[in-house]
Amino acid sequence: MEKTVVLYPGFAVSHFVPMMHLARALLQHGHAVSVALVDPAVNPDAAFGAAVARAAASMPSIRFRTLPLVEGTPTLTPDAQFVLRYLDVVGRHNEHLRDFLRSSRGVRAVVVDSLSVEAFGVIKPLGIPGYVLFTSNATALAAFVQLPAVLAEAQTSIKDLGDAPIELFGLRPMPASHLFGEMLEDPESDVCKATMTALYGIPEADGILVNTFEALDARAVAALGDPRCLPGRVMPPVYCVGPFVGGVGDELPKQRHGCLAWLDGQPDRSVVFLCFGSAGHHSEGQIKEIAVGLENSGHRFLWVVRAPFSDDPAKPFDPRADPDLDAILPDGFLDRTRGRGLVVKQWAPQADVLRHAATGAFVTHCGWNSVLEGVTAGVPMLCWPLYAEQKMNKMFMVEEMGVAAEMVGWQLGLVEAAEVEGKVRMVMETEEGRELRSRASAHKEAAAAAWDDGGSSRAAFARFLSDVERRQARVRSGDGDVLHEGCCVSLL
Repeated sequence: MEKTVVLYPGFAVSHFVPMMHLARALLQHGHAVSVALVDPAVNPDAAFGAAVARAAASMPSIRFRTLPLVEGTPTLTPDAQFVLRYLDVVGRHNEHLRDFLRSSRGVRAVVVDSLSVEAFGVIKPLGIPGYVLFTSNATALAAFVQLPAVLAEAQTSIKDLGDAPIELFGLRPMPASHLFGEMLEDPESDVCKATMTALYGIPEADGILVNTFEALDARAVAALGDPRCLPGRVMPPVYCVGPFVGGVGDELPKQRHGCLAWLDGQPDRSVVFLCFGSAGHHSEGQIKEIAVGLENSGHRFLWVVRAPFSDDPAKPFDPRADPDLDAILPDGFLDRTRGRGLVVKQWAPQADVLRHAATGAFVTHCGWNSVLEGVTAGVPMLCWPLYAEQKMNKMFMVEEMGVAAEMVGWQLGLVEAAEVEGKVRMVMETEEGRELRSRASAHKEAAAAAWDDGGSSRAAFARFLSDVERRQARVRSGDGDVLHEGCCVSLL
């Protein structure tokens, strides 16, 4: 009988794509893969639906099962209630996930997204081992598993701490302001309580796969293996199996993006690439500051611009709308920078751009997938965090990885043109920039070695597969959990 691993991916591109890289690794190691997927309609972002379609087309041996959409399921929109809605979607579909698992044969394990741990409530009663794919780094994981206890003991609201440092075992002190927004809400609010419950559930997994590699995250990996990291609880095994980078379905026939042809005509390491993720939007005022800074820097640039949001709550905002460049950029900007600069609307093939010889630096929102793409390309970075755990990632990139510098002003809501100009000049012209590049190149080599024969990630993945088989042997021998009566999932 086939050895099947069921994957239950997240509902955002940044969570879905790494899960599909895991699917490919499982296929290459002889496992069958089934993907239980909540209807992509829950996320109206066209990029998410496109990622699902590319994955299905490029990996036809994977069985994709779309779970029926439950009536009343909320639509996911990038706002302050996103996490609360996300967890609501997971809870509403638990019964359908259980029905899918009961109808499946040969299931060895289920791997869920890190925000979907509530699904363990229907997975584990079936006697199936449940694992988490944590799509950020080990440093963020070490922080997240400790924070529920730390915040529960806090004598004040975390938001009131401002930039005061929070001490977490094995990690550098972190400003309280660098926690993601849901943790800075009123502790009695629904969104804060739901977030804490989700984080608390991560160590309930039988193991945690992390999209990083040990050489990059050594300090946090050591902390996660120490009982002092999670007093009173048992931390499950942690498998650093990254880097999972790039898109899924990249091998499918496609037209080469025009920005790559433009890069072909630029000198090596001469272009600053600016891209802020699929949900990264700025105000019109901020977009103008970026433009002025780029123009004044004198350096070549490739800039992905998305529709600006408005500070006026009465003004509608459509994140999927094409930006009107003539309206939001300074008068004459496109003409004055023609030839040395290119502005692209909405999207560019980020991994391809970063690997291009002409790319010399990367201005990023510090989403972990983007960071890994920068690392594996050996490109120095400028940090401009926007949401989620990106502020934590910024600290890690600057203070531990040493591959990035911070764009000052993001925390106050406006990075001024002079800062953009100065940091671009620094990374492209100075000795400090050359040192960032040198460290980025070293991490690039380490990333490439992680999945080579004898590499740390290849070995970690082998340990994960061995652990899955060991747990199944225990079930077959009667030492482990048993299936509930009536469940037809075969573990033999």
